[in-house]
Amino acid sequence: MDRGRFFITTPIFYANSAPHIGHANAIIAADILARYWKNRGAEVFFLTGTDEHGAKVAQAAAEKNMQPKAFVEKVSLQYKAAWSFLNIEYDNFIRTTESYHEKFVQEFLQKLYDNGDIYKDKYSGLYCVACEEYKIKKELLPGDICPIHKTKCQKVFEEIYFFKLSKYQNQIMEAIQSKKLVIEPEKRKNEVY
Repeated sequence: MDRGRFFITTPIFYANSAPHIGHANAIIAADILARYWKNRGAEVFFLTGTDEHGAKVAQAAAEKNMQPKAFVEKVSLQYKAAWSFLNIEYDNFIRTTESYHEKFVQEFLQKLYDNGDIYKDKYSGLYCVACEEYKIKKELLPGDICPIHKTKCQKVFEEIYFFKLSKYQNQIMEAIQSKKLVIEPEKRKNEVY
């Protein structure tokens, strides 16, 4: 009897500091889920790893007077050691600086570009490095201060690639309406329409 196939992933954790209880919470929950389905005979692939790019990672390396590559090497080993101590049974630990990962991402993005699914444009906004996200004015305290981190958001202007979701709008809407694609919880459905 086919018990199903599952791909289970944790967040790919930012390698800006050693793992903490929040990271452990996420990976323990994923490990429990993976073991549950494996014990029921399902085919399971369990992925975790570290995201070794971004402003937050570069800042953390600079604060330790280290080059980013050496810094993320150390932090990634700390994650692996913590997961070993907790007896986590992942199938793959991905590091976003690994050559095979970079090669795959480049090839994937090239295919999207060649297919007309992504396009280059400009974007500007207020960016909180600690949150690793853009903020809008109404989310901020006076003076463009992030209410979570109490730091001033940086005005960022960059050329980036956007995914052309509108190209697939009719297919997505049809899949939602026919219930081929189920959005849970139900109240989130309006965010797609």
